[in-house]
Amino acid sequence: MEQKIFSIKELNRYIRMKMESDTLLSDVWIRGEISNFTHHSSGHMYFTLKDKDSRIKSIMFASHNQRLPFIPKEGTRVIARGNVSVYERDGQYQFYATQMQPDGIGSLYLAFEQLKQKLDAEGLFAPQRKRPLPAFPRVIGVITSPTGAAVRDVLTTLARRYPQAAVVLHPVLVQGKGAAPSIVNAIRTMNALGEADVLIVGRGGGSLEELWAFNEEAVARSIYDSAIPVISAVGHETDFTIADFVADLRAATPTAAAELAVPHAAELREQLRQRERVLQQGLQHQLRQAQQRLQRLAASPALRQPRRSLLQHAERLDMLKARLVRRMRAQAELTGGAHARLHQQLLRYHPQDALALARRRQQDADRLLRSAMTGILKEKSQQLSYGIRQLDALSPLKVMARGYSLVYDEKEQRLVKSLKDVEPGDLVKVKLTDGVLDCQVWGMRGEGDEDGDGTGL
Repeated sequence: MEQKIFSIKELNRYIRMKMESDTLLSDVWIRGEISNFTHHSSGHMYFTLKDKDSRIKSIMFASHNQRLPFIPKEGTRVIARGNVSVYERDGQYQFYATQMQPDGIGSLYLAFEQLKQKLDAEGLFAPQRKRPLPAFPRVIGVITSPTGAAVRDVLTTLARRYPQAAVVLHPVLVQGKGAAPSIVNAIRTMNALGEADVLIVGRGGGSLEELWAFNEEAVARSIYDSAIPVISAVGHETDFTIADFVADLRAATPTAAAELAVPHAAELREQLRQRERVLQQGLQHQLRQAQQRLQRLAASPALRQPRRSLLQHAERLDMLKARLVRRMRAQAELTGGAHARLHQQLLRYHPQDALALARRRQQDADRLLRSAMTGILKEKSQQLSYGIRQLDALSPLKVMARGYSLVYDEKEQRLVKSLKDVEPGDLVKVKLTDGVLDCQVWGMRGEGDEDGDGTGL
């Protein structure tokens, strides 16, 4: 028979399947101390569980460790639940944890402190978010065990102090594995119904393990999310839970919670009696003051001899009437004189008179304008005639008519005014009154030149 040869992978897989089929190893609880703890960025936790004799590598995936009631740390002693299997690649068996809880009272206290610090950092304990309780609640919601002493104490105290308030009891588990979900469901149900004005959540005293449901994060967040004010009443006066810090008000005991939730009817009646006495005293005081005032009015002269007071007022009325008549007459006279003056002014500025005056002024202005224009035209005509005579007397034609002529160069562009303007042999034009002579210079003689050489030089 041929022997089968396994690969390493096949062998490790076989061992893994054997371990996973073992009923003991598929669901086992172990106790140990955490070492080599690493919380990976993926959310998975890698660590080693050890005791004084041995150790085992362990892993807790993020889907399981998100529900842990505490934060595992190096050196923490825990009790873990899970299964044992083989990691095929390395051929190493390890423990896969699905649940974990601190081992012993010290570990519970550690989990308590860790959750307390976490919720406090998130602001769940902030005083400014805590709401005041209603002064006169109509319905009290009680969330506790229906069989414990706490519910009897609460109901007895409420009935004694404030019997007119209705009580709605929502029974829950207050310890054990299902206690926290039961309390969370009760708080949400009471909020959904919306009947209660205030909630009392609690139970009687017990050990830390027995009170642990009120230290669960889910319970704390349900109290924080409640739209109805919550009074926490867990254990005795020395017991403190996470629920106490989150609640709007913490009561030392369930009985104290009932006393804080409602006023005392007897005290309210006493307050009403005191206020009734104060009100009566106030009304009596006001009544005495009103009587005294009425007596003073009754003794006044105006009421004892009303005719005399009326006569005085009638006399004053006559005086005021006479004064009013005088003032009205004076005002009428002033007004009449003003009207007369205004009428005279209107007559002086009558439109027909103003129009006639304007017409006369226009006619006078027209005559003055015509006269001025005639004088100006006459003066300008004389100035024009004088200017024409002067121009005519200075005209070159007039000078030429007396025997003078004008000498131009050959092209008639330049007037010959001096001997320097021509030379012997130049052609010139001599303009006379009745025509032009074409001439040539044959000789030149300057003024005073008597030698007769014909050059003038």
